[in-house]
Amino acid sequence: MNRKPEVCILPVAGLSSRNLPTTKVLHKGFMTLNNLPVIQYAVNSCAEAGINEIVFIYSDDACKHMFKTYFEPTPDLEKRLEEAKKFELLQAVKDIIPQNMKFSFAKQSEPKGNGHAILMAADVVGDRDFAVMWVDDVYLNPNGKGIMKQLCEVYEQKGGIVENIMECKREDMVRYGALIGAEREGNIVKATGLIEKPKLEEVPSNYASMGPYIIPNEVMKILPEVTKGSNGEINLTDALNLAAQRGMPIYGILADAKRYDCGTNADLLKANIKLALETNPKLREYTRDLLKTLD
Repeated sequence: MNRKPEVCILPVAGLSSRNLPTTKVLHKGFMTLNNLPVIQYAVNSCAEAGINEIVFIYSDDACKHMFKTYFEPTPDLEKRLEEAKKFELLQAVKDIIPQNMKFSFAKQSEPKGNGHAILMAADVVGDRDFAVMWVDDVYLNPNGKGIMKQLCEVYEQKGGIVENIMECKREDMVRYGALIGAEREGNIVKATGLIEKPKLEEVPSNYASMGPYIIPNEVMKILPEVTKGSNGEINLTDALNLAAQRGMPIYGILADAKRYDCGTNADLLKANIKLALETNPKLREYTRDLLKTLD
């Protein structure tokens, strides 16, 4: 049995241009989904899976400061909330930092791609296997195990590269990394490789590589060999494909979780509406009444 990863890399460098103008001064990780910063969902998912260290890949000191400040204790604030008997808010503040979670930082000075961002964490990760999450993709499973826990359980059983995948229409596959040589058994799809954003006529399967990922440490050693892809960047997908060519299995998991895409302002608005209506019966009633007035 393989050991579950103890560390997760969260790439938070970049301009977050798809979420402007808010991201001119605020990182997209702090934009809220149902009143919770999207970065909190990623950290909570890691904590549930037993991962006890987060590595933020940041681009500048202002970016680092935001994450460092948010994920550090605030005893003065907690004391004031307690004295004011604002216990619900007090608990919300305490819940920001999961028990025994460590936060580390590594800088990506130039925007050379997500694979390059992962490589910047090499010194922090050391010889450990690791996880990777994209913070603007939130996956929730309110009635069962979180997505990272699901992936870790498969990794402990099978090893190799384990990642969350999604089944898509063929014409949509040009937007994602696609699994090569896919063979499905239940909710697990074994693959022999990956291709990043294939041309429509070259799409090898309907299984899209979405993340999060559980990645053996050998891939960190492969990343320096990866050349720029068709998008001019060093892609994590290309490193995973190179590892697969050298015999490392890839397991795509059709995870039991709902995806909330927060990548653009329009997507974030839709995600907020969807999650709020799913979790708040009174809001559904209010929305039904409101829609009647708009007809």
